[in-house]
Amino acid sequence: MNVSLLDGWFPWGVQLAAGAVLLPALGWRDRRWRLRRVPVALAVAVVLTLLADLLVVRVAGVTDPLPVALWLWVGAALAALAVLVVGWRGARWWRRALAPLAALLAVVAAANALNASTGYFPTVDDAIGELSGSPLPQQVTLAQLGSLTGRTTTGRIVEVDIPDTASGFAHRQELVYLPPAWFRSKARPKLPVLEMIGGEYSAPDNWVRAGLAVQTADAYAAQHGGFAPVLVFADATGGFQADTECVDGPGGMAEDHLVKDIPSYVEKTFGTTADPHKWGVAGWSMGGTCAVDLTVEHPNVFAHFEDISGDLGPNTGDKQQTIDQLYGGDAAAWAAHDPMTVLEHHARYRNVSGWFDSGDQEQRQTAAAKQLDQAALKDGISSRQTVEPGRHAWQFASGAFARALPWLAQQLGTPGPHVNPAPAKA
Repeated sequence: MNVSLLDGWFPWGVQLAAGAVLLPALGWRDRRWRLRRVPVALAVAVVLTLLADLLVVRVAGVTDPLPVALWLWVGAALAALAVLVVGWRGARWWRRALAPLAALLAVVAAANALNASTGYFPTVDDAIGELSGSPLPQQVTLAQLGSLTGRTTTGRIVEVDIPDTASGFAHRQELVYLPPAWFRSKARPKLPVLEMIGGEYSAPDNWVRAGLAVQTADAYAAQHGGFAPVLVFADATGGFQADTECVDGPGGMAEDHLVKDIPSYVEKTFGTTADPHKWGVAGWSMGGTCAVDLTVEHPNVFAHFEDISGDLGPNTGDKQQTIDQLYGGDAAAWAAHDPMTVLEHHARYRNVSGWFDSGDQEQRQTAAAKQLDQAALKDGISSRQTVEPGRHAWQFASGAFARALPWLAQQLGTPGPHVNPAPAKA
């Protein structure tokens, strides 16, 4: 079902259905019901909603603001359940049946409000595909690659299980995009590589389903003789609710996985270039933070980055919380992974470039990009900052990557003509 979850009839339909069922479940009933029991039910719903908000921020550690619509529908669901409890006695059977249905529809509306604010699942198909683990379009196995030589005008996605030999990092299966030029002959070109990293709550295929990175790469390849960078959709967290910020710490050796495991495997398995000047990192949100951090710390592995809506540095809250949670209380480890500190003490960089991109509705990320851009330029990195219309959602990340890919491909030395200039400075 290629039905949009972000706009159109489905989101509105769910909300209208939830409201239409909630109202009769609430009912007018008698005076005692209206003046005593309904206010009690609504008060309970409000208190529980506020507690849920507090738990999300304090216990789960979610720092980015959640949409108001999410909490309104969570409150509506709790109100429906509260009405069911306080109005059970004396209620007709159909009211008892409508209340849980209203709660269910309100939960669906709340979930879709959260999804609409982040853009994780653009369509019903995307949601079903990721939640069920179904194969992606253009996905093949490693065993099938040999039979595709010279037979494809579009790239292919390969699911890989990269050994954690150097890191021991417990990661999920990752994906590799191979452009059409890779399939032309057995003497394959030494193509450049981009590691692609998603946000904090993510899966390796988010860049494919929500970020449309494969469509973007295929469109680029179609205009450049089949050539495009190889894209590695990396797992930087090891789980949907994990937050490693791409560093080595109590959450696992994520940094070693990205810096050591992946390059070694991709070079050997797919015959890509080993030249660090032809390797880069692109990421959104937490992944954008990672892109900068990995490049400034490891210019011998990655020479180019695109930071889309990243923060000033790896963080899980304030500085002390970050030191405690990400680095096990080691302040020196924090300093070694703080991009501003690294840039201040690192020798002047050579042949390293970066692009900071953020939305005009992302004040925090835009301020961070400006500060990092200035520090990077001062230390020899050829960097640019742009601000485009948009908010903190996958749809902005998708457009930002599409704008940056021609520039990234040029920086990485991808074969083919390059007519797109570097991004203008904002």
